[in-house]
Amino acid sequence: MPIQIDGDRLTLEEFDRVARLRKRVELSPAAEEKVRNCRQVLEEFLHSDKPYYGINTGFGALAQRRIEKKDLKRLQRNLIQSHTAGVGPCLPADIGRGVILLRANVLAKGYSGVRLEVVQLLLDLLNKDIVPMIPSKGSVGASGDLAPLSHLAMVLIGEGEVLFQGQEMNAAAALKKAGLQPLELLEKEGLALINGTQVMTAIGIFNLLEAENLAKTADIAGAMTFEAQLGSPSPFYEEIQDVRRHPGQMESARNIMHLIKDSPLWISHQGKKKVQDAYSVRCIPQVHGAVRDTLKHVRRVLEIETNSATENPLIFPQKKIILSGGNFHGEPVAFAMDFLSIVMTELGNISERRIDRLINPASNMGLPNFLVADNGLNSGFMIVHVTATALASENKSLAHPASVDNIPTSANQEDHVSMGTIGARKAREIIGNLRLILAIELMAAAQALDFYDLKSSQPLESVKALIRKQVPFLNEDTRMDIPIRHIADLIESGQLVAAAEKTGLQLL
Repeated sequence: MPIQIDGDRLTLEEFDRVARLRKRVELSPAAEEKVRNCRQVLEEFLHSDKPYYGINTGFGALAQRRIEKKDLKRLQRNLIQSHTAGVGPCLPADIGRGVILLRANVLAKGYSGVRLEVVQLLLDLLNKDIVPMIPSKGSVGASGDLAPLSHLAMVLIGEGEVLFQGQEMNAAAALKKAGLQPLELLEKEGLALINGTQVMTAIGIFNLLEAENLAKTADIAGAMTFEAQLGSPSPFYEEIQDVRRHPGQMESARNIMHLIKDSPLWISHQGKKKVQDAYSVRCIPQVHGAVRDTLKHVRRVLEIETNSATENPLIFPQKKIILSGGNFHGEPVAFAMDFLSIVMTELGNISERRIDRLINPASNMGLPNFLVADNGLNSGFMIVHVTATALASENKSLAHPASVDNIPTSANQEDHVSMGTIGARKAREIIGNLRLILAIELMAAAQALDFYDLKSSQPLESVKALIRKQVPFLNEDTRMDIPIRHIADLIESGQLVAAAEKTGLQLL
């Protein structure tokens, strides 16, 4: 069954199924009625001599300029063409599909004044997999994502470039091959297509879903390092979490306890090795847990934004009024993306410290220096730690909040902007780096565990077995970039978390 959208109930998981897995999507009957009613009310306003922003006036600092009725269609086309000013590498196809879906969902709310044909053509693009080539740079996040969204709007009028059937081609050719007709945009329709936060939000949803996967992966990596470090389990006991009560901390501690449960290696050394561990192991619940709590906030923001009307002006058919406002301002998403950047950077920071404890002879509990038996002749895991350090350092630079910057635009009419799309792109880069850092920790922890005669727990042995299918035990030096990429791919695909859970464990 296709996923139905109505502007109010699209979930992030449905977004993922449409954007990434190419699930079909359709407009609900109730949404069709809302769109028709709103357009009808707008057309009543078109007979008035009153100025309505973006409908019969110019845009931005040109809002005081009245446009004659004979030029209103041209106004919308000019808007799209002049605002198609994005630069830089194009967004990946799955994010492009996500942008289409979010824009269609906003229009389905029935406050935009577009014709039903506009929404339907957006859905046709999705269902026939025509993906606009949207440059990633050029948005300041208010009035929404004007430049990148214009590259989407261009496709609806038969211009611009798309990916269709795996090939780049002009939009007119792709529409023709798919049996679709471009539109002539009517009053307000150009503005309704580009005035919103759907690019930053689409990137943000993909960021969040991967961040949630990485939060679970970090618990797995931390548990493996704990085992290899012959750690003390007391920091993960419920009693400690219950007297602080942060939900994420409780979840992370519970994950660790389930991941190490019934481990012969853990059982063998209880009370024999050390009183307590370094912070990077002992404080996993506190750090990983704070990350989890932040991700819950980010999820809530994106769930709201996914089903929000984010343009200007808005038409309220029941009251028959048109109101100008600022819902296009991306500040909620901008803050969420900056928070996401910070917490993903911190997951990388603590993971890098755990990697050091695995390879450093001063702290690795009798394991071979740099996790290779014949060290000296072999460097082992020496330089993969350097790589992890470089990635962690890069993330610290990228984590500077984009939202604290402001450069006024449009002749100072748009004098405060969010930079939310820049924040979303930075968070995406940080997440990619974190995936690699965690891959290095997992590779090092698997190597360390293989030096022990006793096995670890069933979930962690399952994870190690999955890693070993791609990455053999390191007896002597070999190139290390390929194994890192293999494990990073296992993380990104969800296979690594699935390996831990296949024993019956359900990670929180």
